Amino acid sequence: MKSRKNGRKIWIFPDTELPPAGNSKLKGHESIIVLNMNRVTVSIRLTLYFVSQDPVRLKPLIVEGERVRCFRLDNSEEMGYTVPLETQYAVKLESDIPVVAQYGRLDSRQDNLAFYTTMGYST
Repeated sequence: MKSRKNGRKIWIFPDTELPPAGNSKLKGHESIIVLNMNRVTVSIRLTLYFVSQDPVRLKPLIVEGERVRCFRLDNSEEMGYTVPLETQYAVKLESDIPVVAQYGRLDSRQDNLAFYTTMGYST
């Protein structure tokens, strides 16, 4: 197995808010991107924290060994939950072996698209 020194098991993304799809050719969305540099498959668990409701624990997600996956938070079929639009929440990612995780948001509500990515806080 490759070194487990690449990444962490817990990642926190405190500023998430799913934008509406909008009318642009590029549709607004959020995603959590996970890089698994290990040779073995990793199981990912996401917990969503809201301002005024109990946390929601999503179904486990899989990233195969030496692969990257982009999990679209607006994909309720894959997530097993419909994330509410324009609602402030935070995401906690837990994995059974260390991974690298990043958050991305495309907000197409205005003509000048806003796209950004950020690394989470890892423990």
